[in-house]
Amino acid sequence: MDFNKTEEQELLLSSLRELVNRHLPDDYMRKCDEEHREHSEFYKILVDNGFGLLGLPEKYGGTEVDTTTLILVAEELAALDAPTMCDKMLQADDILEFGSEEQKKIILDLIKQGKQAFSIGISEPQAGSDNNAIATTATRRNGKVYINGHKTFCTNADRSPYMLCLTRDLESNKPPAQSISMWLLPMDRPGVRLEPLHKLGMGYTSTFEVYLDDVAIEEKDLIGKENMGWLNLMKNLETERILTAAQCLGAAQCCFNDAVKYANQRVQFEKTIGSFQLIQEKLTYMKIKLENMRNMVYKCAWEKDNGQSIKLSSSLCKLYCAQSAFEVADDAVQIFGGIGYTLDCRVSRLWRDLRVYRIFGGTDQIQIHVAGREILRQAAKAM
Repeated sequence: MDFNKTEEQELLLSSLRELVNRHLPDDYMRKCDEEHREHSEFYKILVDNGFGLLGLPEKYGGTEVDTTTLILVAEELAALDAPTMCDKMLQADDILEFGSEEQKKIILDLIKQGKQAFSIGISEPQAGSDNNAIATTATRRNGKVYINGHKTFCTNADRSPYMLCLTRDLESNKPPAQSISMWLLPMDRPGVRLEPLHKLGMGYTSTFEVYLDDVAIEEKDLIGKENMGWLNLMKNLETERILTAAQCLGAAQCCFNDAVKYANQRVQFEKTIGSFQLIQEKLTYMKIKLENMRNMVYKCAWEKDNGQSIKLSSSLCKLYCAQSAFEVADDAVQIFGGIGYTLDCRVSRLWRDLRVYRIFGGTDQIQIHVAGREILRQAAKAM
């Protein structure tokens, strides 16, 4: 397989780098993290320069690209320590495929303004990896639909006008694929209460517990068909895993670049620390991990674009990249020494942020579960 970038991809990435260098101040990401402020200014710049709707269908004003191009953009932005909108595009794509015309217009209008359209209401205190335990309900009374439940780890719930909320038919004994519905829930309705969660990293995002107490919505707020919400949500799951891996790769590359630069500049014992073999050993193994990550991400994207199943490879890719990116960031902190543990040093922020990639979007253990089952299934099928 050929991993050479096309001329169009090279031009796209070149213009992206120019955009970041021109509009993203060196301390922008640090200030957003410290001030717990969303990257709304840069999102607007991405939208205004044609990157905001990348990956969305052309009929909705988007720019259709293959998976490889999408992950190249995500990787490049992360490597430049710039925020990416690629994950938002995947989420919006579910609305555009399964939502009503009114819902599509609502979400697109917000995205075109560079705004956060909705938070995700999937996880619950008793339902993290176990989606079978979702207990939020939707009941019908007097021509309305009433949502009751408790969602957790809802990113930017205070900044989002809507929540993509999953509910479960508790009277059904059917599995999640046949008993979960998806709703576009307005967050300004009576009965919605937010409680903040204080995180270790990703200070530029807010995270909340969301309590839903008899929140009245309309039948028209249902996304797609009733009890088919889980299948709708899973539409982009495998692509989302590659995208997550690409973001890990880019962030790890950023840490590596900073560490190499510092190793060439920092003098101890009258020599640059890069001249010491123990530092060279760290850099060498960091480079190996980056190469392995890049090969896995690009190969997985190539498989997706060529119509091959990526059920196994996307789980392996997400698992390895989330672990290895954190290890690269950890070694970068070690190379920087004491200054690497301060908030003024970029690698310390990336180190904190990268830790959560082994949890969200499917934990390490869930990826192993998915991959392990698929390995056994493929082996049995080949016998």
